[in-house]
Amino acid sequence: MTTTTAPRSRSAAGASRSSAKARGTQAASATTPVLALDAGNYDLKFFAGSGHPKAIRSVRYQLPLGRDAVSFSEASPLIELPDGRRYHFGAQAYKYRRQQQTVIENKVELAKLHLYACLEPLAGNVADYNLNLHVSTPDPARNGEDIQAQLLGVHEFIRNDVEFRVKVESVEVGREGMGSYHYAKAQGIIPGQGYTIVVDIGGGTWLTRLVDADGEVIDENIMDRGGTYELATAISFDHRLTDLLGSSADPCIVMDGFRTDHVYADTGLAWADWLDEYLDPWFKGIFQTVKAQYTPYMPRVTRFLVTGGGSHLIADRLQGHDLFAVMGDPQFANVRGLFLMTGDTQLCMTTK
Repeated sequence: MTTTTAPRSRSAAGASRSSAKARGTQAASATTPVLALDAGNYDLKFFAGSGHPKAIRSVRYQLPLGRDAVSFSEASPLIELPDGRRYHFGAQAYKYRRQQQTVIENKVELAKLHLYACLEPLAGNVADYNLNLHVSTPDPARNGEDIQAQLLGVHEFIRNDVEFRVKVESVEVGREGMGSYHYAKAQGIIPGQGYTIVVDIGGGTWLTRLVDADGEVIDENIMDRGGTYELATAISFDHRLTDLLGSSADPCIVMDGFRTDHVYADTGLAWADWLDEYLDPWFKGIFQTVKAQYTPYMPRVTRFLVTGGGSHLIADRLQGHDLFAVMGDPQFANVRGLFLMTGDTQLCMTTK
């Protein structure tokens, strides 16, 4: 694996801006820790090998130079780059007038910024350390080299008033959804024979992988659209919601509502009573496409593995069907499996 390096010194301007910031201590361990990162369109998920994986809402606000930031936290980190640009991630970004949503952007171009949002100090407030990354993307053949070029090497930035210097020594880029497959296999959910179809329903996209008993992908289909954002967009135009709001609805807030009883922010307006009018055709559209794609293989399919942050919306429709398995805690299945794929669970990070 090629590793690039970068000069350690900051620019003079960057140094003067950060002079009042806290400095993390330097790592003393000779063992390079591993971080699994699943930078999704809805959530940035990351797992350091212990505890529960963490998530940061994949929304951000770029602060003007003269604007003070609202309060930050580990779940809503404030990132400052050496050139002075500042970005506030997570739920706190909604407290500004406008936000930038990853779901309507090219998340590959944001790989470096997303990494900074997810890097935490190690135990003992260590913010100067080396790191091995295992990440995923829908199409590694198309975007893998770009992601590696962005992430390999030395990164200096400020996160939540702490100066970081992280050297990424290696970046393994895997197929999105295959982390869920390996995690399910470790749990005994994948049969020992036959083919498995992984159906990963995300925020902006959904995809499928046809995997044989050896764990090899023998066919796949990546849909650039059709994830939960498409469902949320359809709901956002419904007059039963917009007439009561008195304005247009934000599909990204509707997506948030999918996690909170289908309620639009704190307005009390809900679409749960008529959700099925939109959910049924969305669900059928996905699985009709899957069936058409893999018709020649269907006699040998022994498992449909349904995963991804949007899979909870259709979990009840798949109950009682022995061929289907919906991952528990599906939002984090892929990132858990990514860490398993590192092959060394001892190289885990211990954050403060």
